[in-house]
Amino acid sequence: MASKKKQSTPTDDFSARGAPAPPTQKVFIQRDYSEGTQVKFQPKFPSELEGKIEREKFEYTLNTLNEVYAEAEKMSCSSCCEGCFACLTAYLLYCCSDTHFEKCLKKVAKFIIEQNERVYVPRGLLIIDPVERGLRVIEICIFSDNPASTPARNN
Repeated sequence: MASKKKQSTPTDDFSARGAPAPPTQKVFIQRDYSEGTQVKFQPKFPSELEGKIEREKFEYTLNTLNEVYAEAEKMSCSSCCEGCFACLTAYLLYCCSDTHFEKCLKKVAKFIIEQNERVYVPRGLLIIDPVERGLRVIEICIFSDNPASTPARNN
């Protein structure tokens, strides 16, 4: 007799590979356009994160991101000189070096990785870099199989 092989589902594939289960919920922090079009995210604490992370840790992450994005868009003497020199070199300068804005985006990416490792992943959360969403939203994934479901852990 031939035995029937069970078809695997995407969820089975995740658990079979040892990867975390897909997120059960996603929370989006929207851009704040109240002061113009600069990259800034709303400082409102989402109710979906209540009991999953301390408000202070979330606010620290959001404020730091907003500060780095403000620094990226800030007009300074060095960014003016960078633009002039790029123009004089037919923008070949950007083949050799990153712009001030790109350097700040790298700083944000590094900060998000650090925050995920230290604060968010141990609590069953994951922040997605806003660059991956076109700088429109900050996406936070909530996983159901949270090993540390209480925010009593101090990291």
